[in-house]
Amino acid sequence: MDILNLRILDIVDIVLVALLLYYIYKLVKGTVAINIFLGIVIFYLVWKLTELLKMEMLSGVLGGFIDLGIIVLIVVFQQEIRKFLLVVGSTNFAKGGSFFRQLKFLKEGDSETTTNISSLVKACYNLGAMKAGALIVIKRNAPLEFITNTGDQMDITINTPIIESIFYKNSTLHDGAMVIADNKIIATRAILPVSDSRTIPLHYGLRHRAAVGVTEKTDATALVVSEETGKISYIKDGEFIYFKNREDLIDKLKKDLK
Repeated sequence: MDILNLRILDIVDIVLVALLLYYIYKLVKGTVAINIFLGIVIFYLVWKLTELLKMEMLSGVLGGFIDLGIIVLIVVFQQEIRKFLLVVGSTNFAKGGSFFRQLKFLKEGDSETTTNISSLVKACYNLGAMKAGALIVIKRNAPLEFITNTGDQMDITINTPIIESIFYKNSTLHDGAMVIADNKIIATRAILPVSDSRTIPLHYGLRHRAAVGVTEKTDATALVVSEETGKISYIKDGEFIYFKNREDLIDKLKKDLK
């Protein structure tokens, strides 16, 4: 009968918890952290079940682990927590709905990206053929003002010749990173945080480490064209994403930028 005595605030509480869990799932989906997240959820549900069944000894043991849960969460999900806090801390609440647009709770799964992926990938392959190095950061949800403010502000619609001219070896803009948001080049010569991860193979240079660094600290993705080999690397969530060919890379980018 207590179920019938639900208050409006109880319903709001349930909805907010559901939204929070949904966003956490969206944040870790596609990463190795998703399995850990699901494991934690299952562990918590088992603990609540033992409490409900009044299994005091098992409930006490599981409860001891739950008490340490906040420390475990910080250690395991430090990169994801950093991204979440970056979104929250950089949000301008004066702009109606901007916070929820960044979190994208109501985002449709089949929505299309506005970024001209085909022109972007074509430019990368052309640069690779010329052995011209390039570092391109593509914004997703988290704001990148702390990166764009370090470079030259731009407002240029994406097209292949523009990207090639920016990263041409004799161009004054080829140093640093290009930042793309939606279908615009919003900054060039941007300075990125460099990853100190020891798992990055030694043959990768500073461009690749910078790409790993920015994708560790934000939810952005990055494309790197090697100046030495001309090979293209696609990096997301601090990891190198394997792709078979140009079409496969385009498909992966379209999926990740939805």
